[in-house]
Amino acid sequence: MTPDEALVRTNDRSHVFHSWSVQGAINPMPVAGGLGAEFWDYDGNRYLDFGSQLVNLNLGHQHPDLIAAIQHQAGRLATIQPALANDVRGELARLVTQAAGESFAKVFFTNGGADANENAVRMARLFTGKRKVMAMYRSYHGSTSTAITLTGDPRRWANEPSDASVVHFHGPYLYRSPFYSVSPEQETERALEHLEQTIVLEGASTIGAIILETIVGTNGVLMPPPGYLKGVRALCDKYGILYIADEVMVGFGRVGEWFAYQAHDVVPDLVTFAKGINSGYVPLGGVIISATVSEFFDDRMFPGGLTYSGHPLACAVGLATFEVFERDGILAHVRDLGDRVIEPIVTSWLEKHPCVGDVRGTGLFWAIELVKDKSTREPLVPFNASGADAAPMAAFVAACKASGLWPFAHFNRTHVCPPLVITEEELRRGLAIIDAALTSVDAAIA
Repeated sequence: MTPDEALVRTNDRSHVFHSWSVQGAINPMPVAGGLGAEFWDYDGNRYLDFGSQLVNLNLGHQHPDLIAAIQHQAGRLATIQPALANDVRGELARLVTQAAGESFAKVFFTNGGADANENAVRMARLFTGKRKVMAMYRSYHGSTSTAITLTGDPRRWANEPSDASVVHFHGPYLYRSPFYSVSPEQETERALEHLEQTIVLEGASTIGAIILETIVGTNGVLMPPPGYLKGVRALCDKYGILYIADEVMVGFGRVGEWFAYQAHDVVPDLVTFAKGINSGYVPLGGVIISATVSEFFDDRMFPGGLTYSGHPLACAVGLATFEVFERDGILAHVRDLGDRVIEPIVTSWLEKHPCVGDVRGTGLFWAIELVKDKSTREPLVPFNASGADAAPMAAFVAACKASGLWPFAHFNRTHVCPPLVITEEELRRGLAIIDAALTSVDAAIA
């Protein structure tokens, strides 16, 4: 161990309190650097970053244009409070609303995705005069007060009670359908029927918003079946409910569109974003507000704000992100790699690997669901497994890391969500590492 690594480890274990962790049970790996789709430790071990860190590093590690944007902005105006106007904030808001579509008028900037969702809910409640918000099970919306209550996965449990005005419902998930569906069309029909029944039973007059991850992210890359999102839009219109699209993970190119909802012919009322807007180089998120909702606040105060809303350094990186996307054809690159490279390879694993129960995704956003038995669809590890129960997935993750790939794994799934700048050679190399690790899982369950 080098002296530099030893110092990092000592300071981290002595003084850093980590999120979502039992503090005495972790030993984080010190990272020495990164470039593009790779990062490395102090011993020079390099890892393909197949999780884009936390699915935020869309333009990869140390992108020269994003670094230059920070340096240039720091030299001319490092920070300014949000009550004053500045050029980079205003220009980024213009570009974001333009990318979102003609229905949208303004952007409220936040520091990240959780507070974007908090403020979108606040806007919806004020606009409708109704407090309840509906959100899916198998979702994640952040760890602040209302955002963690909106969250449908087990991270919510230890944080309850919080916002008592949140109601959860089942979203579509054909592979493990809660509605016993046998086709995508049936899943859409039954999931929408369930949602409408929940609206009626909860009282439409009490519900201000429905918030959905356009494609459920950490909880499984659950693709909305055909017509589902349009059906949600129709129910919102029918019952006077605002539709909030959580695009924190899938926005800004992850699926080959500026925003994932654009591939589903639907227009939300509010859109939340973060992560890919500037690859997390400086914290930034926000709410894209439709003209209708924006006009509501023309003569009413919005009771919310953040000291660092629209921070100039963060916005400057956002502007550079738009420039890189346009110059380098990032959206087309994502669609090409998803369609031509990832889809045929991971689909072949359904036949090749006994442990692969389902694959799903689009662009550079895929999930491989691992099972003990294809016929029963029993997960490789139980829902919310930990300790010895999670050992089979831990072994899979260790095999990937030993071969130079840092995977994104959650419960019984591994996800494929590398930086959008990954090369075809890097992508194929990473998929080959996963393929080999799956072979070891096959042997373990045989």
